[in-house]
Amino acid sequence: MERVVSGIRPTGRLHLGNYFGAMVNFVKMQETNDCLFFIADIHSLTTHPTPSDLHQNVKQTLIEYLASGLDPDKATIYVQSDVPEILELYTLFNMNAYVGELNRTTSFKDKVRQNPNNVNAGLLTYPVLMAADILIHHASKVPVGKDQEQHLEMTRTFARRFNNMYGVEYFKEPEAFNFGRQLIKIPGLDGSGKMGKSEGNGIFLADEPELIRKKVMRAVTDSGPSAPNSPISEPIQNLFTIMEVVSDSQTVQYFKEAYANCSIRYGDMKKQLAEDIIRFTKPIYDRMQEISADEAYLQKTVRRGAEKARAIASKTIREVKEIIGIKPF
Repeated sequence: MERVVSGIRPTGRLHLGNYFGAMVNFVKMQETNDCLFFIADIHSLTTHPTPSDLHQNVKQTLIEYLASGLDPDKATIYVQSDVPEILELYTLFNMNAYVGELNRTTSFKDKVRQNPNNVNAGLLTYPVLMAADILIHHASKVPVGKDQEQHLEMTRTFARRFNNMYGVEYFKEPEAFNFGRQLIKIPGLDGSGKMGKSEGNGIFLADEPELIRKKVMRAVTDSGPSAPNSPISEPIQNLFTIMEVVSDSQTVQYFKEAYANCSIRYGDMKKQLAEDIIRFTKPIYDRMQEISADEAYLQKTVRRGAEKARAIASKTIREVKEIIGIKPF
């Protein structure tokens, strides 16, 4: 059984793109791997969230991931700041991380361009903290998106550098967990691109039914097929893509045939799609309401997760200090 570590940004809002992009795979992953999922509240401090926002976002993220299928009986689920050993390893790794290599990180350069007034040390050393998150648990696999591939390669570099510097074979070099064709990409409702939080084109799992209906009815379409069997434009294909994951096959076939013979009415298609999304998300939505009302369950989940994560992390820190030569008198 391989150990897998994955961080979750505490944005507090899962949309259909997140759900089909990673969440369904996390749920499958926990069945056959030793998984540790953490809410990365320390990472989020690079953007200076207010205390009330941060706590509420951590809580809401925990609620949504539990409601979507993460199981504390099958995986270790914890909040990053509840495992202080991570920050201790982060500090030790920073002593062997070089400013030049951190300055060359693509994500750091992008953040500097986007927000030049908030170039903090946390942004610069983000890959070091990510390496500590992963290596403290001796993970062999890490699910990463395209924007995190460079960070994972730096994690491998830090592991290699530590081993070479101290003449040990202590840290393994983790590999990317590749979902392959299992990864379903959900487009947004604005006619192009993927569904996202900042783009304002998403359906969130916490959205109430009436809001889902309004969002879907505002989805971008076109003027309709000009002739039988016309090519499907991107905005309409986006709606069909979403429909293929939330609707039954007969519904999808009906509207595809209607498009092919030019009888399709986009209003009817949107109404059907909205109701199918509501039906699909209702069990998750209902579970969110149930979990959010159970404060004791949330506390038990994170406390239990922190205990399991710290059991691994504290052992790593003891061994790392001994290797480095940091010993008590």
